[in-house]
Amino acid sequence: MAAQTQTPSANDSPSKRTVPKTVKTIVPNLEECTYTQFYCEENVWRLCEYVAKHEAAELVKCFVVFISNESHCVPLWRQRSGKSEEKLITWDYHVIFMYEPDDRCLVFDLDSDLPFPTYFHKYVTETLRTDHILRPEHYRYFRVVPASLFLQKFASDRRHMRRDDGTWMHPPPPAPPISTPDCAHNLDDFISMDPKRGVGTVYNLQDFVRRFYKNM
Repeated sequence: MAAQTQTPSANDSPSKRTVPKTVKTIVPNLEECTYTQFYCEENVWRLCEYVAKHEAAELVKCFVVFISNESHCVPLWRQRSGKSEEKLITWDYHVIFMYEPDDRCLVFDLDSDLPFPTYFHKYVTETLRTDHILRPEHYRYFRVVPASLFLQKFASDRRHMRRDDGTWMHPPPPAPPISTPDCAHNLDDFISMDPKRGVGTVYNLQDFVRRFYKNM
């Protein structure tokens, strides 16, 4: 994941604010989560891995969501990297973790300055807002992948973070790259919003909200 506008300080760390614990806690506290700046897909993979190991029965209620579009230009608000008053930044793609225990849904965004987690309707209102204020090429699309499937299928050798000379654009996580027995790198399939490609289901913003916000 790379910002196309503002570049945050290397010393930035996630906010430690949390919402009241009204649903089961299935991931560590924010300050205890594995986090490497600019590697949101790996950060979320580690959240899935944690749930699979410690709360396996809840994994079926968890989803990984890739947010992108054909232009690879995704405006999101309330991101810690944003320098404006509303914390707006444009990513090429972003990845969040979602937990749907019942008719409620929680969003875990390690790069947000909102509470961790944040209820879905609040995340939509403050981070996604609406496509109507954007140019069509900036409309956001959402590839929703069951967490268990993401753990089985996702692979990244981090090539997207290397310059032509092999040096890193941003330092990688200390853990080895994520791979499967059959694949070393398929990140592009997850970033793609072509519904005929990859795994999961691709939604536009309106359908994404309809899927996870039960009070509509």
